[in-house]
Amino acid sequence: MRGRTNNLTIGERVAWYRYRRGLSQEVLAGLIGRTADWLGKIENNRIELDRLSVITSLADVLDVSLGDLLGEPGLLDWNGDTGTTTVPALRAALMDYRAFGPLGGSTEAEPTSLAMLRKEVGGLWDAYQDSRFGYVTGRLPELLRSAQTAADHHGGDDQDQARRFLGLVYQLAATQLTKLGESDLAWIAADRGLAAVRPTGDPVVTGSLYRSVGHALHANGRYTEAVRLTEDAAGYLEPHLKHATPALLSVYGTLFLSGAVAAARANDATTTRTFLATADQAAGQLGADANHFWTAFGPTNVAIHRVATAAELGDLQVAIDLGPRVNTAGLPIERRVRHALEVARAYSSWNRVDEAQAVILDAEQIAPEQVRHHFLSRQLALTWIRRQRGKPSAELVGLAQRLKVLD
Repeated sequence: MRGRTNNLTIGERVAWYRYRRGLSQEVLAGLIGRTADWLGKIENNRIELDRLSVITSLADVLDVSLGDLLGEPGLLDWNGDTGTTTVPALRAALMDYRAFGPLGGSTEAEPTSLAMLRKEVGGLWDAYQDSRFGYVTGRLPELLRSAQTAADHHGGDDQDQARRFLGLVYQLAATQLTKLGESDLAWIAADRGLAAVRPTGDPVVTGSLYRSVGHALHANGRYTEAVRLTEDAAGYLEPHLKHATPALLSVYGTLFLSGAVAAARANDATTTRTFLATADQAAGQLGADANHFWTAFGPTNVAIHRVATAAELGDLQVAIDLGPRVNTAGLPIERRVRHALEVARAYSSWNRVDEAQAVILDAEQIAPEQVRHHFLSRQLALTWIRRQRGKPSAELVGLAQRLKVLD
């Protein structure tokens, strides 16, 4: 279904599913506490529908997934990084029963050395933070197999270290799959990662995996559960904070940033502020921006999340005032581009479309795969075209075509 509605805005997709479900505008609007006039404007692109809390409510009533309404692209483009092996190969690796249980165990004679495994895991995480989605997806299956083999063959402390690496590979798989709209696979990967690291008792890696579970919950529209997970995971980590390392502080703070987004999408402004304050305190203890365990955590990332949560809560004044002033130059590409999309959303909501379009085009130059696979960029471009009174500019049409929302 998703592949056939790529050229629809979210509002148009709501209308399509509403018709399939046999609901009138009055009935659907009433079921989510809105007016038929509001829904009509949404379906006709007169109002932007970009708050995930509202989109999730519509998805629940229409009995479709969040991804169905967002129109998550189902394909990774083939390129020099991906070759012709992408998500299906990763799905096969995650569903290989031989990787676990009494029937499992690798048949390979020699496992990858821990030093080489460390290098490969770090290199692939770095590639993710450079927004090289195809490259990461294409190489994850083999790295999963290598890490599982190491965990199967080593013993003692070496086995614990191998399990940590295996957990981090599963976390990367969950994180990458969330970006690609493969939320069910992301959940499987996060669950497998937690199972892999649980025997080690390592709070840093375990806390990092909990964040991936939270992202999988986000991707499925389970925002209240993601808030609860944040609280439970924080309870697990807090006994270790007395002598916290920078890595643990970063994981702890980033967990609350993810939780703040979940709270905002659940329309819980109080919890959002509380979680942001906790993250800000951890960033203060850390003292500066850093990238321990690929968290990109620090004061700047807290500011980024203040903008994102303000937009999710509908506080566009905060988003437009703060967003463009956040200097993300020192952060990894993935963080910089994600914030750029929030700035573009804020500009567009204030009808500053030229500025919004310029931000999207700049972000696309830096990370084309990330921009293509985020619902904000796709829906903004398509909505701008729908609202054009005359012929849209060649620049805008080209953007929409590259984002695969316009033939």
